[in-house]
Amino acid sequence: MARTEYYDDPQAPKANSIVPAVTVFVLDAQDRVLLIRRTDNGLWAIPGGAQDFGEYIAETAVRETKEESGIDVEITGIVGIYTDPRHVMAYSDGEVRQQFSICFRAYPVGGEPSTSSESSEVRWVRREDLSSLSVHPSMRLRIDHGYEHRQEPYIG
Repeated sequence: MARTEYYDDPQAPKANSIVPAVTVFVLDAQDRVLLIRRTDNGLWAIPGGAQDFGEYIAETAVRETKEESGIDVEITGIVGIYTDPRHVMAYSDGEVRQQFSICFRAYPVGGEPSTSSESSEVRWVRREDLSSLSVHPSMRLRIDHGYEHRQEPYIG
């Protein structure tokens, strides 16, 4: 399903749903962040997705990271909670979702980078190389916050 992201765009369609979701900021021992290239919009992002019925939200983070990247992770904390109503995602089925995402901090414990139906590329990226990739501003905010190692999670 195709997805178009809008951020602070007065022409964006009105949201008609909010879905609990996660993103996962994973750093390896070389201080590189785990990124996937999304198949629905072609942008680079940290792994993530919607919570399923019957699972804890931290389980969602572990599952989505494994599904999209092939990497097994252990959750260590929360980077932030991202609920900006100016950020909506329009899907080809007519759903227009307002952002609601908890960004978890994690470290890799196994697995090998591998693609999925949701990711066309998976790679570990050095912080200084991020500017060469096409990353949505909302996703870049989470990555920047992850690298800041804040004492308290971002709430916004």
